Amino acid sequence: MEAKDTVNEQRKKIHPHKFTLWVALGSIIMMFAGLTSAYVVKRDLPAWTTFSIPKAFWYSTAVMLVSSLTVQMALKSFKEREMLRYRNLLTATAVLGIVFVLLQWEGFRELWHSGITLRGSGGGQFLYVIAGLHAVHVLGGVVALLVMLARAYVSQIRSYNSIPVELMTTYWHFVDLLWIYLFIFFMAIN
Repeated sequence: MEAKDTVNEQRKKIHPHKFTLWVALGSIIMMFAGLTSAYVVKRDLPAWTTFSIPKAFWYSTAVMLVSSLTVQMALKSFKEREMLRYRNLLTATAVLGIVFVLLQWEGFRELWHSGITLRGSGGGQFLYVIAGLHAVHVLGGVVALLVMLARAYVSQIRSYNSIPVELMTTYWHFVDLLWIYLFIFFMAIN
């Protein structure tokens, strides 16, 4: 009876890697909450300039949403041990992540050519910093996806431990939801 209780207790505990990920996500949330709060406070300054959301950001939002779907489907494929489909969906997610960052870069170029640079005081400068930091987090996710993809192709021993795939999926959904929040924030506040 005691062994059964111990097994049930272990099932209720969160995996240490998942716990670490949630702590990291909490830290990232606090960083972006601080940045968006600073934007709200500073926007009443006299020299504040506004900006229009670059068209490329609309496209990047759609790309991010699709990538969330592909990573979720990759997790499902992994759990069903459909490795070819898993690899293809993981590849698609990584490519979509790269496309997202490239579209963000294009959005920054749109802003720059419209006269919103890093000089001065205004919303555009905050957008560069906030969206740029988000893009760095997406690039980190792309690197993790590529590592997972390499393991899926070269691994001699097939390990069907889903924890790494679950962690990646959680992180990817997080950067997706974070971007949606930031996009809506800039649309509503600007």
